[in-house]
Amino acid sequence: MAEGVRKYLAEFIGTFVLVFVACGVAAVTGCTAEANASYILTALAFGLVIVAMAYSIGNISGCHINPAVSIGVLLNGGMDVTDFIGYVAAQFLGAIAGAAVLRFMIGTELGLGCNGLYDGNVMKSLVIEIILTCIFVLAVLGATSKIENSHVAGLVIGGSLTLVHLLGIFFTGTSVNPARSFGPALLLGGDALKVVWVFIVGPLIGGIIAALLWKVLGGAEE
Repeated sequence: MAEGVRKYLAEFIGTFVLVFVACGVAAVTGCTAEANASYILTALAFGLVIVAMAYSIGNISGCHINPAVSIGVLLNGGMDVTDFIGYVAAQFLGAIAGAAVLRFMIGTELGLGCNGLYDGNVMKSLVIEIILTCIFVLAVLGATSKIENSHVAGLVIGGSLTLVHLLGIFFTGTSVNPARSFGPALLLGGDALKVVWVFIVGPLIGGIIAALLWKVLGGAEE
C-alpha cells in the first residue's frame, strides 16, 4: 500500500474511533454542562482515545485525527499541502463514518455527542473554542517537537485533550476538532448542523494561533 494511502487510512480509522467511542460515551452517559460522573467520563474518553490511537497509528500518520492539529503541523513545516488535504479529507470522512455507526446503534435521541452554543452566543462559543484549541494544539506541537519525547507524547497529548474537555464541556461540549463536530452534526441535523460552522472555524483559528505562537517560542527551529 502506498505510503500516502496508509497515512490517510490511519487518520480515517483514528477519527472514526474518536467519534464513535468518545462521542458515544458523551451520548450514552447523558453528558451535560452539569459537573457529574458523565462529565468526567466524557473528558476521560476523549483523552484516552487519543492515547490509544497515538500508540497504535502514531507511527504511521502522527495521529493528528483533527484538522486543527493538521493545520498547526502544516504551518510549522511538518507536512506539505497535499498531505494536509489528504489528512483533512480522511478525518472528516472518518468522523462521518463514526457518527453514522453511532447513529445506527443508538439513534438520534441521545444527541450523538454534538456541540452547542454557550448561552446561545456565537462570539462566546468562538472565543472558548479558539482558546481551548490553541492550548491543545500548542501542547501537541510541544510534545512532538523532540524525538526523545516520542515515548510520552501520546500521554501528554491525551492528557491535554482531557484537560481542555474538563473546562470546555461546560461551555460548548468541547469541540477543538472540526471533524469531530461535523460528523455528529451532519448525522443529527437540525440546530446542531446550523451552528456547526462555529466548531469548524473556532478550532481552525485556534490551531493557526498555536502554530504562530510555537514559531515565536522557537519551536520550529528546535
